[in-house]
Amino acid sequence: MPKNLSRKILEAHLAQPSEMIPGEEIYLKVDQTLTHDINAVMTYLAFEQIGLDKTQVETSVSYLDHNLLYMDFKTPDDHIYLQSIAKKYGVYVSRPGNGICHAVHVARFGVPGKLSMGGDSHTPHGGSIGMMCIGVGGMDVATAMTGVPMRLKMPQIIKVNLTGKLRPGCSAKDVILEMLRRNTVKGGLGKIYEYVGPGAATLEVEDRVTITNMGAELGATTSIFPADEQVRKFMKSVGREDQYIELLPDEGAEYDGQIDINLSELEPLIACPHQPDNVCKVSEVEQKPVQQVLIGGCTNGSYKDIAKAALVLKGHHVHENVSCTCIVDSKQIYKQLLKDGYIDMMLDAGVRFLELACGPCCAIGQTPATNGVAVRTTNRNFRGRSGNPNALVYLVSPETAAVCAITDRFTTAEEIMGEDVKILDTIHTPELFPEDNDSLLIAPIEDQEEREKVEVVKGPNIAFLPVPDAPEQHLECRVSLKATDNISTDDITPASAEFSSMRSNIPLMSQYCYHRYDPTFAERARELGRSIIIGGENYGQGSSREHAAINPMYLGVKAVIAKSMARIHKGNLVNHGVIPMIFEDPADYDKIDQMDEIVIDNLRDQMAARVVEITDKTKGITFRAKLELSDDELAVILCGGQLRYLKNELVQRGVIKEA
Repeated sequence: MPKNLSRKILEAHLAQPSEMIPGEEIYLKVDQTLTHDINAVMTYLAFEQIGLDKTQVETSVSYLDHNLLYMDFKTPDDHIYLQSIAKKYGVYVSRPGNGICHAVHVARFGVPGKLSMGGDSHTPHGGSIGMMCIGVGGMDVATAMTGVPMRLKMPQIIKVNLTGKLRPGCSAKDVILEMLRRNTVKGGLGKIYEYVGPGAATLEVEDRVTITNMGAELGATTSIFPADEQVRKFMKSVGREDQYIELLPDEGAEYDGQIDINLSELEPLIACPHQPDNVCKVSEVEQKPVQQVLIGGCTNGSYKDIAKAALVLKGHHVHENVSCTCIVDSKQIYKQLLKDGYIDMMLDAGVRFLELACGPCCAIGQTPATNGVAVRTTNRNFRGRSGNPNALVYLVSPETAAVCAITDRFTTAEEIMGEDVKILDTIHTPELFPEDNDSLLIAPIEDQEEREKVEVVKGPNIAFLPVPDAPEQHLECRVSLKATDNISTDDITPASAEFSSMRSNIPLMSQYCYHRYDPTFAERARELGRSIIIGGENYGQGSSREHAAINPMYLGVKAVIAKSMARIHKGNLVNHGVIPMIFEDPADYDKIDQMDEIVIDNLRDQMAARVVEITDKTKGITFRAKLELSDDELAVILCGGQLRYLKNELVQRGVIKEA
């Protein structure tokens, strides 16, 4: 039977035979892992406790790329810890200034057909070159590093058939915004989007990265393009053509669904506040004076993206009422842009260049003003994501962002450039980037005796990794929070330079759990001792940060009952012993209020049946919730979280001596 590309790669990585039925669990051998600084400390604290002397996958990389704004000692202490522990366990380190993890990883380590797990939700960036790249929580990365196969519910594989060709002034950002407009932020749950067709063949890898990266906002497991001639050219451009492998879907391959997009028909699009799927045409958006523009980031910081923005800005000046900044993806790309004169064009226009880091995308710098209107080429515009809950953040392509910087209003490149907009189509990925001398990449120590001599350095802010207790048979507690739809991990664990620097210290970070959404939550949960959270649709969307599960767990949250949950956050709840439940009847959500008293009898026994009967003593009602968990996921929770479960499994395999 002809096979699609996704199925081919998954089959090649099966750790045990499987029929690969959507919704059923499969187990996969992992080739590569990646972490980044503000989430990684928890990952390596967990790996330390396991007792192995080295990562067990082909390649593990620790990127120091998110928080480079050293407000105090915390973040530099984290970076020193991460660098020392990488030496201890055979992990590469990409140092500050090398670039954003996804761009560097694809250019330096990406190989078509490999399977990668990353502790960042935008890990699917690597699908641009025909890799199977999946974003997960930090505990899952630690598990993968032990060599234990990754468990994954087999996704549906959806064919996205691209035809036509993008017209000048439109870009790959408009393709993914169109996908979000059609499918919503939860439409990709349990799905892989596989982009094929004659339109896909017209997109260079630097276009594709935008689509696969931001596919995370659909809630998708991952997104992928074929490893075709475009991928070969890209790998040649970064000096790694020898690692190119052609990987294509078979002719007549079957899929679980299909979406058709004619690229020729797309117009410049914009995602309005406060969700990436709140999309309309730029020509239709309500006009507001723009105060801030950010060009770049992992979604749109490639050579092509920055060069196109530079051509739009050439001969113009950033409006006096606009602050315009730019983030380039990597040192290698920056050097090429500098060589070709595009950096000069932007500097002459009044653009300020920031560090080669994630920065403002996760509220580390460049927070908008009070009620400020910000236009960004990044991937998320959740309320508060920028660091200011009352800011209005819009997401657009680099071409559109550049025009907004010039005019201080929402408009398109074609409107300001006229026929000259065609020049944007002349921008292509360079045939050969400057050779990367790896001056900011630290290779692993291969010799075990040398690794054993390495001292792991832990600063005073690096606290312990909390390990949950196993659930008891009888649970009686209060509802500590009733949350609305589309609660993001930013709502649960706020972003910013200040808060990001706290993530290696759960006792400290937990004090700010739900800080922007409900500043009274942490103290209330602590006083209650044990509690339950009630959530609406798409609970836990967004970032992979497992702190959004660890902090509530540390504060005594035993379960989350929601209408639906985002994939990565649900996995993080399981890993950290918080029971994820789904209302059997969504209408029951409306019957429950904050501080209601909840009782669940025979909890562990009911969990085994995957349906739990719950009593709201305050209201005098009973309702039911489902546990959409595999046998292994259930076993993890009953054991008291993934770390306990994993150590027991490694003992049984004879890998370590005791749990």
